[in-house]
Amino acid sequence: MDGVVHFEIPADDLERAKAFYGSVFDWELQTIPEMQYTTVTTTPMDEATMRPTSPGAINGGLMDRSDRTPSPVITIGVVSVEESLKKVESEGGTVVTPSTPIPGMGAFGYFKDSEGNVMGLFERA
Repeated sequence: MDGVVHFEIPADDLERAKAFYGSVFDWELQTIPEMQYTTVTTTPMDEATMRPTSPGAINGGLMDRSDRTPSPVITIGVVSVEESLKKVESEGGTVVTPSTPIPGMGAFGYFKDSEGNVMGLFERA
């Protein structure tokens, strides 16, 4: 069974969104300029594995809103993004973003499910 491992919140104004989520929920935010992305830490992480220490907890990110990601994205951890995207297509979904490497981390992809929702996939390196 593949589980939810990450979330992403698109924003029209990243600085405003970072101020909001940092202040309201006391989340730790770290901007990665070269990726145009801000990581969001909502729960303590194991430094060795970089995974949440609380069972079922997930962390996420903030990003610019786009046509591909107009609303929040739930990301599912899979063994292979490429193989999962093939399954998505065979079941009536569509690929939004093909398998894309994240140096030192793994790979991600986005798809639209049978209901038109954009969802994410992530495979660890």
